Amino acid sequence: MNILKKLYDNLEEIVCSATLAVMILCLSAQVLVRMCAGSSIDWTEELSRYTFIGTVFLGAALAAKRCAHVRVTAQFLWMNDKWRMFFRVFIDAVWVACLLYVSWNCIPVLIEDFEFPEISPTMNFAKAWVEMVIPGSFTLAAFRIVMDYVKRWRNGTLNKLVRFEEDV
Repeated sequence: MNILKKLYDNLEEIVCSATLAVMILCLSAQVLVRMCAGSSIDWTEELSRYTFIGTVFLGAALAAKRCAHVRVTAQFLWMNDKWRMFFRVFIDAVWVACLLYVSWNCIPVLIEDFEFPEISPTMNFAKAWVEMVIPGSFTLAAFRIVMDYVKRWRNGTLNKLVRFEEDV
């Protein structure tokens, strides 16, 4: 059970680190082979592109998990905590709704992509497998945002979401 908890707590970090490592290894191999042999390894370029896509989208989910997305909050400086909380929850609810809307609308596209697959030129697999990272990451980000609210509610730290440094 401890392993599952660690996997749950660190899923984005593990996958982002792995995809980033694979991307760096592929690009390094590509550079070394070009310098030494004067040619290239085709599949490394393609794999690095796919791992980059995974790193970017899963990195966005990781940022949502850590509450590290950039927020413009200057317009809330003059409001009291009650109104700050209202707008924070409202904006996050809109964000979650948009994430889930995109994820939901990706499903028919992915189904069609599996029915009529576009095959990767050098690695010879359906590109829909790579495209699955988009709805998966968006759904994971929405889940992490909601779970952050649940955790803060249970811990009694929900009001820290709207406190500015000078207010504390």
